Amino acid sequence: MRQFALMIALSCTVSPVWGDEWRVLNGEEVQAALEGRKLVYGSGAWQEFRASGRTLYNAGHDSWGYWGVRGGKYCSTWPPSDLWACYALESNGEAIRFVGEGGDITTGRYAETAE
Repeated sequence: MRQFALMIALSCTVSPVWGDEWRVLNGEEVQAALEGRKLVYGSGAWQEFRASGRTLYNAGHDSWGYWGVRGGKYCSTWPPSDLWACYALESNGEAIRFVGEGGDITTGRYAETAE
């Protein structure tokens, strides 16, 4: 949990704002917003959310964890810890932000895919 909190803090010291109206996502929307997607954070760090429940975070080196939806929130754990940290997810149509229980906010935007 500490490792994830540190990664979030480092990746989004300044969170750019893309839109004005943020909407809290429900559990199904959280799943749809993240599954099979890649987010890029303000620092250039990025994170993939695999359908298998694995997540890959990279801020210069790979860090593998697990993600899922619990109680309508995005939750993740980063080995060797087995503790899950959960965040409300909000969207403004252009970006996703993770809101922690303490009010901390991390904003990411979808990576463009080259097809």
